[in-house]
Amino acid sequence: MSTTLNNIPMIELVNVSKRFSKTLDFAGKIAKKLGAPVREEVVHAVDGVNLSVRKGEVVGLVGESGCGKSTLGRMVAGIMPPSDGDIFWQGQNTANLSGAKAKQAKLQTQMIFQDPMSSLNPRLRVSDIIGEAPLVHGLVKRADLETYVDEQMRRAGLDPSYKRRYPHQFSGGQRQRIGIARALAVQPEFLICDESVAALDVSIQAQVLNLFMKLRQDLDLTYLFISHDLSVVEHLSDRVVIMYLGRVVEEAPSEEIFARANHPYTQSLLNAVPRIEARKKAFQVVKGEIPSPLNPPKGCHFHPRCPHAMDRCRVERPALREIAPGHKSACHLNDAA
Repeated sequence: MSTTLNNIPMIELVNVSKRFSKTLDFAGKIAKKLGAPVREEVVHAVDGVNLSVRKGEVVGLVGESGCGKSTLGRMVAGIMPPSDGDIFWQGQNTANLSGAKAKQAKLQTQMIFQDPMSSLNPRLRVSDIIGEAPLVHGLVKRADLETYVDEQMRRAGLDPSYKRRYPHQFSGGQRQRIGIARALAVQPEFLICDESVAALDVSIQAQVLNLFMKLRQDLDLTYLFISHDLSVVEHLSDRVVIMYLGRVVEEAPSEEIFARANHPYTQSLLNAVPRIEARKKAFQVVKGEIPSPLNPPKGCHFHPRCPHAMDRCRVERPALREIAPGHKSACHLNDAA
């Protein structure tokens, strides 16, 4: 029985998509009210993504700004529902959960945001920011709350004597630790880190990343680590998923991605990363701009920027399929001639 449960992913996404309709301007609203044909623009933020994360695993989700990775993270966290597809938490469809089960799923899946200042209430003291949720959800008694908050602050590397202070009285790294302590306070099993170190100095980044790894060992946590920085993901993740314009284009164990990247987009991202051992090599940036999600290219979304694009790429979407054990890629170049 336990073996069967261990085979069930903690989080699984099945053909998940998210679309946003662009709000009509005043003229468009009048035209629509008068019965005139009005073209409503739709942003395709996430497009048919399949993804699973197993207990204890760290999955890195990588892509350029605007590729939909943060939207995907927010859907996994339950902050927004998918337009299509299903999200499963420990084998149960989150859309069908209610009552205690729904509450448990939301508490056990927590998100840590990129900008700690904007994600913390500036009017609350740190003790209230960390202690509010566990008190409301009955995870701790009011008499034990102060001790509980102190424990979470120490766990996140903060001095409990600062708990009466406000967020603006802390540095960026300390504010991020407050966000981590707030997430840990509801005893989660799964953390979604959305560019959680991107706004920090490099030295502070290393400290926060080391904290994430220590928490993984101490609390048996599972992570979805969203980042645009491949160097961070390389040293943190067990498995890496590459997204481009709402679609997953490659997925593989971390070592495999960095040693044998298959998709042209992944190769372009890796070529743009500065490396000490390649001092004399000119950095190759990804050419062109990411297309608008309002009007994504047909076929393979990457074909306007791909140096290997064929006619087929412009009309047919490549399937994400296994090209080696545990290594998936969505590229027509993998098809047998």
